[in-house]
Amino acid sequence: MTTPLAIGTRILAGSFLTSGLVHLVRPAIFEPLLPRALPAHREIIYASGVAEIVCGVGLLTRQRWAPIASATLLVAVWAGNWEYALSVQRSERTSTAHKVGAWLRVPMQIPMIRTAWKSRPLPDLITSD
Repeated sequence: MTTPLAIGTRILAGSFLTSGLVHLVRPAIFEPLLPRALPAHREIIYASGVAEIVCGVGLLTRQRWAPIASATLLVAVWAGNWEYALSVQRSERTSTAHKVGAWLRVPMQIPMIRTAWKSRPLPDLITSD
């Protein structure tokens, strides 16, 4: 019998599925998160949305690659959160509440990365008689 998925893994997978869908349906929301130096913003947003959906499904179906892929994706997204927080901080038109919200996104990645990493399957312990 398979043990149930940890609640953190289920929440992370649901977050990936929701966010991935939003990436595909409303990509403009994510454009401010990308550094200006990167080309093809829309294509990157679509690709990251697909990656989030794939990781979410992978976590829910316990694919061996899903925890490391999810943690890697979250580290990559973390760079975008830093970029966004720094850019809104420099803007005089951005409200204080928006600036605080942008900075709150940055540390939120840490428990998400930890949850992804902890969702790795434990090795089977086989004892011989």
